[in-house]
Amino acid sequence: MREIKINEIVGYKIGHAQNEAGATGCTVILCEKGAVAGVDVRGGAPATRETELLNPLNMAERIHAVLLSGGSAFGLDAAAGVMAFLEERNIGFDVGVGMVPLVCGAALFDLTVGDSRCRPDKAMGYAASENAWAAGEVAEGNRGAGTGASVGKYLGKERMMKSGLGIYALAAGGLRCGAVVAVNALGDVLDADTLKPLAGILNSEKTGLDCTAALMYRDIGKRPEVFPGNTTIGCVITNGKLTKTGANKAASMAQDGYARVIRPVHTSVDGDTIFVMASGEVEVAVDTLGTLAAEVMARAINRAVLTARAAYGLKSAGDILA
Repeated sequence: MREIKINEIVGYKIGHAQNEAGATGCTVILCEKGAVAGVDVRGGAPATRETELLNPLNMAERIHAVLLSGGSAFGLDAAAGVMAFLEERNIGFDVGVGMVPLVCGAALFDLTVGDSRCRPDKAMGYAASENAWAAGEVAEGNRGAGTGASVGKYLGKERMMKSGLGIYALAAGGLRCGAVVAVNALGDVLDADTLKPLAGILNSEKTGLDCTAALMYRDIGKRPEVFPGNTTIGCVITNGKLTKTGANKAASMAQDGYARVIRPVHTSVDGDTIFVMASGEVEVAVDTLGTLAAEVMARAINRAVLTARAAYGLKSAGDILA
């Protein structure tokens, strides 16, 4: 098994658009020929679009894009721009009178980091699709859906840290699998190998890291005003061959990547969501793909905090770990 660049997974195009002043943005994963897809939604506060489409009981077999967006539920508007971009290129589900692009998506809450009135919209979704179509190098950190992302929010904005968007991909023989994730968790992020903390809630002096779980245990008899806007949203892409049922199972297994490196995770104030897109070139057992999906997701989450830079008054992992 070896690490690869995510754009070595043929058939997908990934692009960002963002408003850095407003601290928000979106990321688009396009699959021109369509991908069999699944989704797994956990946590109590999701903001999602077209997830029911991925139920194996429902008709459509393939989707054409996944949108990861900031802006809370407002940011789902960016999907209209993705649809417009794909329709112009005659990409979508043939309904006889035209093509309807099938675009699934999820949004994270970044409204309190920058300008709460600045949200991804149709124009930003279109711009992200244009950038994806150009098929250049895919940036990480404070880009796309990670522009306004943060972590460690149990005690509010004063103690939280800047996070971002991370990418990681692996190849095993002819199989390729990669993850794109915007990390905006209530909890802390741990190193996938050592389980040492990388980013999260700051100590009272803001010189190092505290432990969110320990603070929660301290407050076991209380109901603190927990920061309400969180959510880690990601997409696993692969050239593997899956059914819709298999893609949903792989998405469920990929959540183990969240659980491995985010603590706590899947809380009532997170809307953690993972999509899986499978283009179908390589035969693979679903359990093998799900295991690999969890691996690349955990490492992409690490990349999200390690590539983020300090912004909006928030420290980054680089500031703490230096």
